Amino acid sequence: MSDQANTKKMIIGYTSGVYDMFHIGHLNLLKNAKAMCDRLVVGVTTDELVSYKGKQAMIPYHDRAEIVRSVRYVDAVVPQADMNKLLMCQKLKADILFVGDDWYDTDKWRGIEQELQTIGVRVVYFPYTQGISSTQLSEALGGQGSLPNGG
Repeated sequence: MSDQANTKKMIIGYTSGVYDMFHIGHLNLLKNAKAMCDRLVVGVTTDELVSYKGKQAMIPYHDRAEIVRSVRYVDAVVPQADMNKLLMCQKLKADILFVGDDWYDTDKWRGIEQELQTIGVRVVYFPYTQGISSTQLSEALGGQGSLPNGG
């Protein structure tokens, strides 16, 4: 039997978010995602995209990317400069896209799921960590909050 016959396909997972004010909900998502794939790639939303959505991250992109890159469950970090999940999954050759279940069964994500099905990418929704969000943290500090993770 050839080596190729014994080679298991590497499962590539992708998720993205602002990751402003990194908290346990972010860590839970990354940990759960890594448990379902061999290589986890995380898109960190650029400052320009955060601004485009009418928000402002408290922590600059390069710092947020370095924080996420330092998490042991993360294999690679890429900038998320637009909202096109299909294009990013194609570029990364991703097999699974991970997202919080606060987006489950919304019009937006039903459309994204249909798009991703055309290239064989499965969407996995993880339970949203109750009681914590970057927006809540920012509001408690007197700010306006950043984009939600599913951005």
